[in-house]
Amino acid sequence: MDFLQDYLMAVKQKDLYRQTFTYEPVDATHVKCEDKNYLMLASNNYLGLTHHVSVQQAACEAICRYGTGSGGARLTTGTHPDYTCLENELAAFKGVDAAVVFNTGYMANVGTISALMGPEDIVFSDELNHASIIDGCRLAKSRIVVFRHSDMNHLAQCLAQNPCTGRKLIVVDGVFSMDGDIAPLADITELAEKYGAMVMVDDAHATGVLGHGRGTAAHFGLKDRVHIQMGTLSKAVGAEGGYVAGSRPLIEYLINKARSYIFSTALAPATVAAARAALNIIACNPEIVERLSENARFMRNGLIAAGLTVDQGETPIIPVVVGEAATAITLAKELRQAGLIITAIRPPTVPVGQSRLRITVSAAHHQQELTQAIEKIALAAKRIGILRGDNG
Repeated sequence: MDFLQDYLMAVKQKDLYRQTFTYEPVDATHVKCEDKNYLMLASNNYLGLTHHVSVQQAACEAICRYGTGSGGARLTTGTHPDYTCLENELAAFKGVDAAVVFNTGYMANVGTISALMGPEDIVFSDELNHASIIDGCRLAKSRIVVFRHSDMNHLAQCLAQNPCTGRKLIVVDGVFSMDGDIAPLADITELAEKYGAMVMVDDAHATGVLGHGRGTAAHFGLKDRVHIQMGTLSKAVGAEGGYVAGSRPLIEYLINKARSYIFSTALAPATVAAARAALNIIACNPEIVERLSENARFMRNGLIAAGLTVDQGETPIIPVVVGEAATAITLAKELRQAGLIITAIRPPTVPVGQSRLRITVSAAHHQQELTQAIEKIALAAKRIGILRGDNG
């Protein structure tokens, strides 16, 4: 078993060693660690719903009514009443015929792609797609054609040069998790229709964020032209799980074919009830999604004004690219000492030389604390030499 130590030594030497930190949530935007309070700027709790009283109450009531666990897989005894309600409500929320809930977003992608595609088929995948999409493609044993990130000319070229007698699938993240940019879905659907391909969008970071919370297809007004809408019930929804929404035949097919759905014990009743309550809040309170957008604009514009290199964008994912992994780690440690939790993202999650701080904001943040965070980030960046001069 020497290979274990050899691997760990190698990643440590490259500043790529990973470890977990234990954080005790105080509220939706603050945590405690080792008896010190921090402002959380690394969470995907985009709408702050993990601590919404209605969501917490729904979870508590479900435990009292149904118990702590589901007691079985979905196709045996694990489908309790809230499950059926949640799937119906998801379908209505997304404006489609039906939806099915998986235990995680990862399982939704892996299960869906491997169920739909096979060795005779081709998947056209954006080079920056999430690992769960990549693993789903591999598990399907389909031919995988990777196109340059959001490069529609290259996608068109790939479609034209790779004919097949089987099925074709174009799959993209709606919002890309490391850069926060949005897939050019209108162009993708046009190419899909021209070349006879299905379209699948991963809305893990778009659910509750884009399209009045309904995701990327709604954002572009394309829900009738996107065949498969996948998303998560964690992140903005503040619970746990993944889902796929689309036509009724699609959902029935996945229920019968997706192995990650069939062979897993169902989610706990409290989790499903929390997701229902959160989804209702998003559907009935559009101002919470707008507040998230306002905070994202405020944070992004403030960082740019402070002299940091930040791309313009519309989402709450704000990367500050610093280059080397060691630099990202040092900056994250400096900010931790200043009371901010911001994650350093390193290879293999991002390319070599593209290590970054990945800042995420929430609708629950107050702009006063975001202003203070911007000042601390700029000061730390100056201190380690990646920001020079007075930009104030």
